[in-house]
Amino acid sequence: MKSTEFDKFAEEYAAMLGSSIRASGEKPEYFADYKVRHIARHLSKHGIAVNNILDFGCGVGGSTRYFLQHLPNAQLTSTDVSQKSLDIAYSRYPEAARYKLFDGLSLPFASNTFDVVFTACVFHHIPADEHVRLLSEIRRVLRADGVFFVFEHNPLNPLTVRVVNQCPFDENAVLISAGELTQRMIAAQFRFIQREYHIFFPNFLKVLRTLEVSLKWFPLGAQYCLTGRK
Repeated sequence: MKSTEFDKFAEEYAAMLGSSIRASGEKPEYFADYKVRHIARHLSKHGIAVNNILDFGCGVGGSTRYFLQHLPNAQLTSTDVSQKSLDIAYSRYPEAARYKLFDGLSLPFASNTFDVVFTACVFHHIPADEHVRLLSEIRRVLRADGVFFVFEHNPLNPLTVRVVNQCPFDENAVLISAGELTQRMIAAQFRFIQREYHIFFPNFLKVLRTLEVSLKWFPLGAQYCLTGRK
């Protein structure tokens, strides 16, 4: 993971992301919100108490306000390889999280620290041969039976591929299929891995979004989420 790749886009990140997803009819906030709502529902459904959450690859803090909204009692820690992105995140939400720079190799936290680790659309920026090592590092900082949520773009969805191809900060991105990432999580010794697909309908068809819960098995959603336990 190279900090320079993200430092150069940090200040323009929100504007570029909004432009790249214009075809969906949604703003970036919609996508950030749905991910954290999904996590909160999952934790509630399974009766999992959460005190500490790690946002791995937090960028400029796009998910922070939604952790405050949907999981307000948990301590949030945000980490990224880009100091410039962390500075922007801190300026937006100075009291909402602890901000820690990640050197791309070893997470700056003790083993068994977090109940939940969350990462969204980060691994497609990381070379494939580093995935298992980083997944193992994430597993290390999870507490026993802790939960890992990883969201990624779905390369089987043509609109997603188009958006990624047009987005400047995704210039070096390599999309990962849900099957490939599942195998890498297994190699990193995660257990009970579950897969769900999300985002089937753009804004002009949002009346149909009530159907999405019944489509989570269908592998053409714009994004997917893998959930694993330590």
